[in-house]
Amino acid sequence: MTIRQQLLQTFYPALMKLSGFAQKKHTASHAVIPIVSIYDLEVIAINGEPFDLHQAAGKKLMIVNTASDCGYTKQLGALESLWQKHSKQLLILGFPSNDFREQETGSDQEIAAFCQKNYGVSFPMMKKAGVVINPNQQPVYHWLTDPAQNGWNKTPPAWNFNKFIVDEKGWLTHVFGASADPLGKEIAKALQLPL
Repeated sequence: MTIRQQLLQTFYPALMKLSGFAQKKHTASHAVIPIVSIYDLEVIAINGEPFDLHQAAGKKLMIVNTASDCGYTKQLGALESLWQKHSKQLLILGFPSNDFREQETGSDQEIAAFCQKNYGVSFPMMKKAGVVINPNQQPVYHWLTDPAQNGWNKTPPAWNFNKFIVDEKGWLTHVFGASADPLGKEIAKALQLPL
């Protein structure tokens, strides 16, 4: 890890909190049925192979836009811990993105090596893609931010490490901002899993 990354991880969360930039949590009722099934979307894993989202059916799904050079990058370790503890009930998918201030400039191979070396990431990572609303937005993020598809949410990620929770039926139930701790009580309550 570079000195810049270490400094960002130390001071970044406090800076974001002070500036009020950290996105707040949004929630919706479990009764909102999506118009389009998330399981039918096409996704490519970081190794270039297709990834079948039907693997998530019957499990909770947490989708996180990640970046290697962000002050919240240490959340990769917390996400890995959550994944290790609950992998039978939970699928975590990381979507590297360079949409916020050039904080993910590496290739897919460099990103995968960084995540594994520094945080032991074994949860599935997807190919680097755009997560903000634009013509190049990754299809999963288009689904997550289009109420015509997911049934209610139109809020895109405001920063790296936003967390979207999809329940066992494939319904989007919660959206959390970057500062939400993957091992915190709010996430545990949304996932209905013990800490």
